[in-house]
Amino acid sequence: MTVSSKSLSIIAAAALGTCAVPTVAEESQAPGFTNMFSDGKTSFNFRYRYEYVDQDGLSRNAKASTLRSRLTFTSAEYRGLSFLAEFDDVTAIGSDNYNSTANGKVQYPVVADPEGTEVNQAWLKYAAAGASGTYGRQRILHGNQRFVGGVGWRQNEQTYDGFRAMYEGDHGFTVDYAYVYNINRIFGPDDGPAQPANHHGENHFLRADWKIVENHTVSAFYYGLDIDDDLAYAPGKTVGNSSDTVGVEYNGKFGPIGANASYATQSDAGDSPLSYDADYYLLEGSFAFSGLKASLGYEVLGAGDGVGFKTPYATLHKFQGWADMFLVTPGDGIEDLYVGLTGKLGPVALGGFYHDFSAEDSSEDWGTEIDLVATWNYSKNWMFQLKYASFSSDSDAYTDSDKAWVTVNFKI
Repeated sequence: MTVSSKSLSIIAAAALGTCAVPTVAEESQAPGFTNMFSDGKTSFNFRYRYEYVDQDGLSRNAKASTLRSRLTFTSAEYRGLSFLAEFDDVTAIGSDNYNSTANGKVQYPVVADPEGTEVNQAWLKYAAAGASGTYGRQRILHGNQRFVGGVGWRQNEQTYDGFRAMYEGDHGFTVDYAYVYNINRIFGPDDGPAQPANHHGENHFLRADWKIVENHTVSAFYYGLDIDDDLAYAPGKTVGNSSDTVGVEYNGKFGPIGANASYATQSDAGDSPLSYDADYYLLEGSFAFSGLKASLGYEVLGAGDGVGFKTPYATLHKFQGWADMFLVTPGDGIEDLYVGLTGKLGPVALGGFYHDFSAEDSSEDWGTEIDLVATWNYSKNWMFQLKYASFSSDSDAYTDSDKAWVTVNFKI
């Protein structure tokens, strides 16, 4: 199936609107303001992906062939003001034998890339003297995205509606605060039978970073999530996700040795029907040698009273294996002991990782996983990637799953 004419019409109209040249009369009245448009930048990005999933318990394998088309206009700055408008279209352009969470094809494994066209970002920003304020739909990426991220791996990115204020002070100190009243999730743009497209509520994201010395940063964060209940969906989709999370993080480098550590504590909040307290912590070290980097890490999402530590707005694909078996933390929590090795073979970046998963609050073994990736940044315009994940279950709670991806990205 090709990209719909309706979708192309929306994108074309947006391009013409954002790239419109002001009239002579308009220029004479406000030449600086109109330069926001005439000196702005229009860019296009096309990402094709083929995703294959073989999952035990389902008789059919998923084969998803999708294209994400993105149009972005970024204005020039005028007296501290700037704006951005970005439109995305996701379309199946070959095999659509997969459960997108919205197409009703539940006989196939899930590939969470629903078709649709939407405004991915649309914001107005004012910046002056190290401070800035942004209002509208925007991308928010905090740290390594373990708690707040964009889920950029999926074809429909997660973005946030609200107000964000940032301040960069002296001595490497920065503060980032956002009030978010809606989260545009990867399952949109329309509500599906299994997942809501949006999470409405009153959410507060606060993070402060302090670069103590070169290559050493300490961060503190608070995430207050008060998510409106949507009773049309099962518990856990919206109900029971409100929480308060407070934590600290350290990132450092000692020559060839890297070190990362993080701790957070979480409890129920808002109108959540749950009552729990759970902890999170991470210890990770790396060592670079002869063009290679080896890493060893131990990440724990704890549990309390049968409720696992929640990270609903994280870029979850980056953590606990690429097979995405633990998008929801088990009620017994999860411990992830992992090792990795990355390097380059000519122009191709290679990586391999091994994970051993077990419960934090019981003796249950969840399983193991192997992840492999090869990425070739051919030029500033073209990128090619092959990726593979194989999860082997040691528990009745999970099933064996093999996933493979071919990705081609082109931007201008």
